Order: sequence, then structure tokens, then C-alpha cells
Amino acid sequence: MPADSDHALELLDISCTFRSKDERGQRYTAVAGTSLRVRAGEFVSVVGPTGCGKSTLLNVGAGLLEPSSGTVKVFGQPLSGTNTRAGYMFQTEALMPWRSALGNVMLGLQYRGMPDAQARALAEQWLARVGLAGFGDRYPHELSGGMRKRTALAQVLALDPDIILMDEPFSALDVQTRQLMENEVLDLWAAKRKAVLFITHDLDEAIAMSDRVVVLSAGPATHPIGEFVIDLARPRDVAEVRTHPRFVELHTQIWSVLRDEVLKGYAQQLKKAA
Repeated sequence: MPADSDHALELLDISCTFRSKDERGQRYTAVAGTSLRVRAGEFVSVVGPTGCGKSTLLNVGAGLLEPSSGTVKVFGQPLSGTNTRAGYMFQTEALMPWRSALGNVMLGLQYRGMPDAQARALAEQWLARVGLAGFGDRYPHELSGGMRKRTALAQVLALDPDIILMDEPFSALDVQTRQLMENEVLDLWAAKRKAVLFITHDLDEAIAMSDRVVVLSAGPATHPIGEFVIDLARPRDVAEVRTHPRFVELHTQIWSVLRDEVLKGYAQQLKKAA
């Protein structure tokens, strides 16, 4: 399908206000007046303090949450309902424990009406591409954390989405496995250049992987307060690029904007816990 816009995903003047479930029914504005655009083929990361509304924006882009105000566009067309051109890789485990790795990757394909034999062949191809050839018959509890993440990645990419939404997908992994997965994602992304919106707490990860990094303020009423073009050459190795002088320079620039917001967010978390 030809793209109707240079932008794969546009969140335009988005605000999200929620009402608490207690008897007082207080209103809380998580996101206010936020615009965020991802071009076709662009890898954009969003960073910000804990609880600032990063995942809320991702859910809006996926069509899983209707904003209180604002507009979502997908390749130039207003989004109504679920974003069928997007694949979503969640932070938490989303694999069905009663299905094998192969069965989990096949699931979305079967849901779209693909014949079982074709879905099986495609799922096997994607498991091989993420380094899990021969593990298709294993169930999630028989896989390591990194292998479950690879399965989830294959599950999303097998659907060949035009937009990939990723919500801190590697946060629970050890450092070595995390870097392997980050490089895996970059290699697969480079092959087809899908639009990626990537949520992370890890500034190093954001810089190492992205074309552009967007910084959000502390909540409530979070909004973008900085945007940085990552002009590091590709292809990149996420471990090696961290030693590049330009990486260090970019990290210093972005952290100078992000630091105060992280401190504000931390203070708010302490206040809630008190």
C-alpha cells in the first residue's frame, strides 16, 4: 500500500485525562498538548522519567487508547480504532504459555486468515531469523528471558507491520543479552526500514539505536521538552558506539535536558510513597 504521507505516525496535540476510580473521582492529566511524528523508515526513541506517560502515548499510537483530545494519523489518514498497520512489542510477557514458540509466532498470522501451512512456514522462517531455529516446539517456560523476547520479536515482525511500537522491550534482560537483542533489532530494522517508535528509560539505549530522541517532561501533563537528531553513522554496534566521542557529546546534551525532569519524577514518586 503506498504511503499517503512522509510520516508513518503522527500524534497531534494529544492530551489524555483520566478520572480516578475512588469516590472523589479526581481527574489526572497524564499527557497534555503533545505532538510527536515518526517518518516512514525512521527509528525514534522517547525517553523521560518514570511514570511520565511514555506508554500512554504508545497506546494512543496503537489505537488501544483514545485520547481526550487531539488527532492520530497513520500515513496521513486519521486513525479510528486499532492501528492495523502497527505491530506492538510489549514490556511485559505477552506470549501465551499454552502455545509453543512456533504456535505463538503463528497466532497473529492465523488470526489474519493465513492458512496454517503457510503460517507455519513463515513462523519458522522468522524464528530462524531471530536465532531460534530448532526451538519452535519449546514452550515459554522452557525458554530463557532472551529467547522469549526473541519469540515476541518474531511474533511482531512476522506480521510485516509498517510501524513497530516497542515499550521498553528489553528492560528485564541482563546487560549482555540486552545488547545482543538491541543489535538484533537494528539489523532487522535496517533490512526493511520500518517506522519504529521505541520507549525506553535507558538514554544510552535510545542514543545507540535511534535516528532521533524525544525527551518528555515529568508528569503530570507530560509534553516534549527536547528533540535531538542522532547523527551517528550506521550500521551501529550498540556496545562499540558508546565509546564514540559524538555519542558522549550527544549523551551530555540530552542528559542536561533530561536530568531535572528525572529528579522531579523521583521526587513525585517519593511523595506518593510517603
